[in-house]
Amino acid sequence: MPDTKPRLATLDPVWERMREEAREAVEAEPLLGGVFHSSILHHKTLEKALAFRLSQKLASAELSEQILREIMDEAHAEDAGLGEAARADIVATFERDPACNRFIKPLLYFKGFQALQAYRIAHWLCRHGRDDLASFIQMRVSECFGVDINPGARVGKGIMIDHAHSIGIGEPARVGDNVSMLHSVTLGGTGKEGGDRHPKIGDGVLIGAVAKVLGNIHVGNCSRIAAGSVVLTDVPACKTVAGVPARIVGEAGCDQPALSMDHLFGK
Repeated sequence: MPDTKPRLATLDPVWERMREEAREAVEAEPLLGGVFHSSILHHKTLEKALAFRLSQKLASAELSEQILREIMDEAHAEDAGLGEAARADIVATFERDPACNRFIKPLLYFKGFQALQAYRIAHWLCRHGRDDLASFIQMRVSECFGVDINPGARVGKGIMIDHAHSIGIGEPARVGDNVSMLHSVTLGGTGKEGGDRHPKIGDGVLIGAVAKVLGNIHVGNCSRIAAGSVVLTDVPACKTVAGVPARIVGEAGCDQPALSMDHLFGK
Protein backbone atom coordinates (compact mmCIF):
# COMPACT_ATOMS: atom_id res chain seq x y z
CA MET A 1 0.00 0.00 0.00
CA PRO A 2 1.21 3.53 -0.68
CA ASP A 3 2.59 5.51 2.23
CA THR A 4 -0.17 7.96 3.21
CA LYS A 5 1.52 9.37 6.31
CA PRO A 6 2.15 13.13 6.14
CA ARG A 7 5.82 13.97 5.77
CA LEU A 8 7.25 16.55 8.12
CA ALA A 9 9.34 19.32 6.65
CA THR A 10 12.96 19.34 7.71
CA LEU A 11 13.49 22.03 10.31
CA ASP A 12 16.60 24.21 10.14
CA PRO A 13 16.18 26.99 12.70
CA VAL A 14 19.68 28.42 12.19
CA TRP A 15 19.21 28.83 8.44
CA GLU A 16 15.66 30.14 8.77
CA ARG A 17 16.83 32.76 11.24
CA MET A 18 19.65 33.78 8.90
CA ARG A 19 17.22 34.22 6.03
CA GLU A 20 14.89 36.34 8.17
CA GLU A 21 17.82 38.47 9.34
CA ALA A 22 18.93 38.90 5.71
CA ARG A 23 15.48 40.11 4.69
CA GLU A 24 15.51 42.63 7.53
CA ALA A 25 19.03 43.71 6.54
CA VAL A 26 17.94 44.43 2.96
CA GLU A 27 15.31 46.82 4.27
CA ALA A 28 17.71 48.47 6.73
CA GLU A 29 20.64 48.84 4.29
CA PRO A 30 19.45 48.71 0.66
CA LEU A 31 22.92 49.54 -0.67
CA LEU A 32 24.05 46.08 0.50
CA GLY A 33 20.94 44.37 -0.83
CA GLY A 34 22.94 42.60 -3.54
CA VAL A 35 25.27 41.12 -0.92
CA PHE A 36 22.41 39.85 1.25
CA HIS A 37 20.61 38.36 -1.75
CA SER A 38 23.62 36.74 -3.44
CA SER A 39 25.13 35.40 -0.21
CA ILE A 40 21.98 34.23 1.60
CA LEU A 41 18.56 34.81 0.08
CA HIS A 42 19.35 33.26 -3.32
CA HIS A 43 20.26 29.92 -1.69
CA LYS A 44 18.01 27.14 -0.43
CA THR A 45 20.40 25.84 2.22
CA LEU A 46 23.19 27.07 4.44
CA GLU A 47 25.52 24.62 2.72
CA LYS A 48 24.89 26.26 -0.66
CA ALA A 49 25.40 29.71 0.87
CA LEU A 50 28.68 28.61 2.47
CA ALA A 51 29.98 27.24 -0.82
CA PHE A 52 29.09 30.49 -2.59
CA ARG A 53 30.59 32.80 0.03
CA LEU A 54 33.80 30.83 0.55
CA SER A 55 34.47 30.27 -3.15
CA GLN A 56 33.93 33.97 -3.72
CA LYS A 57 36.54 34.79 -1.06
CA LEU A 58 39.13 32.16 -2.01
CA ALA A 59 38.99 32.28 -5.82
CA SER A 60 42.15 33.30 -7.66
CA ALA A 61 43.64 33.27 -11.13
CA GLU A 62 44.87 29.74 -10.36
CA LEU A 63 41.53 28.25 -9.28
CA SER A 64 38.22 29.78 -10.29
CA GLU A 65 35.23 30.54 -8.11
CA GLN A 66 33.13 28.03 -10.07
CA ILE A 67 35.55 25.14 -9.52
CA LEU A 68 35.88 25.93 -5.82
CA ARG A 69 32.13 26.11 -5.47
CA GLU A 70 31.71 22.70 -7.13
CA ILE A 71 34.32 21.19 -4.79
CA MET A 72 32.53 22.59 -1.73
CA ASP A 73 29.11 21.50 -2.97
CA GLU A 74 30.52 17.99 -3.41
CA ALA A 75 31.97 17.99 0.10
CA HIS A 76 28.73 19.16 1.71
CA ALA A 77 26.67 16.64 -0.27
CA GLU A 78 28.91 13.78 0.84
CA ASP A 79 29.40 14.80 4.50
CA ALA A 80 26.44 16.23 6.40
CA GLY A 81 28.75 16.82 9.36
CA LEU A 82 30.27 19.84 7.62
CA GLY A 83 26.97 21.69 7.70
CA GLU A 84 26.25 20.58 11.25
CA ALA A 85 29.62 21.92 12.40
CA ALA A 86 29.02 25.22 10.58
CA ARG A 87 25.70 25.68 12.37
CA ALA A 88 27.31 24.92 15.73
CA ASP A 89 30.09 27.43 14.95
CA ILE A 90 27.55 30.13 14.06
CA VAL A 91 25.66 29.62 17.31
CA ALA A 92 28.93 29.54 19.28
CA THR A 93 30.06 32.83 17.76
CA PHE A 94 26.69 34.46 18.40
CA GLU A 95 26.61 33.32 22.03
CA ARG A 96 30.23 34.11 22.93
CA ASP A 97 31.20 37.16 20.87
CA PRO A 98 29.50 40.37 22.08
CA ALA A 99 30.17 41.91 18.66
CA CYS A 100 28.01 39.25 17.00
CA ASN A 101 24.37 40.31 17.38
CA ARG A 102 23.00 38.39 14.37
CA PHE A 103 23.48 34.91 12.92
CA ILE A 104 24.34 36.33 9.48
CA LYS A 105 27.46 38.13 10.71
CA PRO A 106 29.85 35.14 10.85
CA LEU A 107 28.99 34.07 7.30
CA LEU A 108 29.21 37.57 5.85
CA TYR A 109 31.92 39.32 7.83
CA PHE A 110 33.89 37.22 10.34
CA LYS A 111 37.10 35.79 8.90
CA GLY A 112 37.53 33.40 11.84
CA PHE A 113 34.30 31.62 10.94
CA GLN A 114 35.03 31.76 7.21
CA ALA A 115 38.55 30.39 7.64
CA LEU A 116 37.27 27.58 9.87
CA GLN A 117 34.65 26.47 7.34
CA ALA A 118 37.24 26.54 4.55
CA TYR A 119 39.55 24.42 6.73
CA ARG A 120 36.70 21.91 7.10
CA ILE A 121 36.56 21.57 3.31
CA ALA A 122 40.33 21.13 3.13
CA HIS A 123 40.18 18.49 5.86
CA TRP A 124 37.48 16.64 3.91
CA LEU A 125 39.72 16.69 0.83
CA CYS A 126 42.65 15.44 2.90
CA ARG A 127 40.58 12.52 4.21
CA HIS A 128 39.77 11.59 0.60
CA GLY A 129 43.42 11.56 -0.46
CA ARG A 130 43.28 14.87 -2.37
CA ASP A 131 46.25 16.35 -0.57
CA ASP A 132 47.33 18.88 -3.19
CA LEU A 133 43.91 20.45 -3.44
CA ALA A 134 43.68 20.51 0.37
CA SER A 135 47.05 22.26 0.56
CA PHE A 136 45.97 24.76 -2.08
CA ILE A 137 42.91 25.72 -0.04
CA GLN A 138 45.07 25.95 3.09
CA MET A 139 47.37 28.35 1.24
CA ARG A 140 44.48 30.53 0.03
CA VAL A 141 42.92 30.63 3.51
CA SER A 142 46.25 31.80 4.93
CA GLU A 143 46.62 34.43 2.22
CA CYS A 144 43.05 35.72 2.51
CA PHE A 145 42.34 35.45 6.22
CA GLY A 146 45.69 35.24 8.01
CA VAL A 147 44.65 31.88 9.50
CA ASP A 148 46.76 28.77 8.86
CA ILE A 149 45.10 25.49 9.86
CA ASN A 150 46.74 22.39 8.42
CA PRO A 151 44.17 20.17 6.66
CA GLY A 152 45.46 17.21 8.67
CA ALA A 153 44.49 18.80 11.99
CA ARG A 154 41.26 17.68 13.64
CA VAL A 155 38.99 20.44 14.89
CA GLY A 156 35.67 19.85 16.64
CA LYS A 157 32.45 21.83 16.37
CA GLY A 158 31.06 24.77 18.30
CA ILE A 159 34.36 26.62 17.77
CA MET A 160 34.70 30.38 18.17
CA ILE A 161 37.86 32.12 16.92
CA ASP A 162 37.67 35.80 17.87
CA HIS A 163 39.48 38.32 15.65
CA ALA A 164 41.30 35.36 14.04
CA HIS A 165 44.54 37.09 13.13
CA SER A 166 47.73 34.99 12.96
CA ILE A 167 46.18 31.70 14.05
CA GLY A 168 48.43 28.69 13.47
CA ILE A 169 47.33 25.08 13.99
CA GLY A 170 49.70 22.32 12.91
CA GLU A 171 49.00 19.01 11.18
CA PRO A 172 48.73 16.51 14.07
CA ALA A 173 46.94 18.98 16.39
CA ARG A 174 43.56 18.06 17.83
CA VAL A 175 40.94 20.53 19.07
CA GLY A 176 37.83 19.35 20.90
CA ASP A 177 34.28 20.67 20.80
CA ASN A 178 33.13 24.04 22.15
CA VAL A 179 36.61 25.60 22.24
CA SER A 180 37.13 29.37 22.16
CA MET A 181 40.38 31.05 21.15
CA LEU A 182 41.54 34.59 20.58
CA HIS A 183 43.93 36.00 17.98
CA SER A 184 47.56 34.95 17.48
CA VAL A 185 47.12 31.52 19.07
CA THR A 186 49.58 28.82 18.01
CA LEU A 187 49.07 25.08 18.41
CA GLY A 188 52.39 23.76 17.19
CA GLY A 189 55.50 21.71 17.74
CA THR A 190 58.74 22.43 19.57
CA GLY A 191 61.12 21.64 16.72
CA LYS A 192 61.38 19.87 13.40
CA GLU A 193 60.74 16.36 14.68
CA GLY A 194 58.17 14.31 12.80
CA GLY A 195 55.31 12.17 14.01
CA ASP A 196 52.77 13.11 16.66
CA ARG A 197 54.26 16.39 17.78
CA HIS A 198 51.36 18.81 18.30
CA PRO A 199 48.98 19.44 21.21
CA LYS A 200 45.61 17.90 21.97
CA ILE A 201 43.07 20.45 23.21
CA GLY A 202 40.12 19.09 25.18
CA ASP A 203 36.48 20.16 25.06
CA GLY A 204 35.38 23.53 26.41
CA VAL A 205 38.88 25.05 26.62
CA LEU A 206 39.41 28.82 26.54
CA ILE A 207 42.72 29.93 24.93
CA GLY A 208 43.69 33.57 25.42
CA ALA A 209 45.27 35.90 22.88
CA VAL A 210 48.85 35.23 21.78
CA ALA A 211 48.99 31.97 23.75
CA LYS A 212 51.29 29.24 22.44
CA VAL A 213 50.63 25.57 23.14
CA LEU A 214 53.61 23.56 21.92
CA GLY A 215 54.49 19.90 21.70
CA ASN A 216 52.70 16.59 22.07
CA ILE A 217 50.85 17.59 25.23
CA HIS A 218 47.26 17.40 26.45
CA VAL A 219 45.14 20.31 27.65
CA GLY A 220 42.32 18.97 29.79
CA ASN A 221 38.63 19.67 29.31
CA CYS A 222 37.25 23.03 30.47
CA SER A 223 40.64 24.53 31.29
CA ARG A 224 41.83 28.11 30.68
CA ILE A 225 45.08 29.29 29.11
CA ALA A 226 45.85 32.89 29.96
CA ALA A 227 46.78 35.40 27.28
CA GLY A 228 50.45 35.40 26.32
CA SER A 229 51.19 32.05 27.97
CA VAL A 230 53.57 29.44 26.57
CA VAL A 231 52.29 25.97 27.48
CA LEU A 232 54.88 23.19 27.26
CA THR A 233 53.46 20.54 29.61
CA ASP A 234 50.11 18.83 30.16
CA VAL A 235 47.30 20.90 31.69
CA PRO A 236 44.82 19.10 33.98
CA ALA A 237 41.12 19.53 33.40
CA CYS A 238 39.34 22.54 34.91
CA LYS A 239 42.54 24.48 35.74
CA THR A 240 43.89 27.89 34.74
CA VAL A 241 47.49 28.15 33.57
CA ALA A 242 49.48 31.31 32.94
CA GLY A 243 53.03 32.48 32.34
CA VAL A 244 56.16 31.64 30.36
CA PRO A 245 56.45 28.75 30.77
CA ALA A 246 52.85 28.30 31.90
CA ARG A 247 52.08 27.01 35.38
CA ILE A 248 48.83 26.25 37.19
CA VAL A 249 47.60 29.41 38.91
CA GLY A 250 44.17 28.24 40.02
CA GLU A 251 40.92 26.61 39.09
CA ALA A 252 39.18 27.34 35.80
CA GLY A 253 36.70 29.53 37.63
CA CYS A 254 33.53 28.04 36.12
CA ASP A 255 32.19 24.85 34.56
CA GLN A 256 32.48 26.10 30.96
CA PRO A 257 35.22 28.74 30.54
CA ALA A 258 35.00 28.64 26.74
CA LEU A 259 31.35 29.67 26.98
CA SER A 260 31.76 32.34 29.66
CA MET A 261 34.79 33.90 27.90
CA ASP A 262 36.03 35.14 31.30
CA HIS A 263 39.78 35.78 31.03
CA LEU A 264 40.23 37.19 34.55
CA PHE A 265 41.74 35.07 37.31
CA GLY A 266 42.64 35.67 40.93
CA LYS A 267 46.12 35.76 42.43
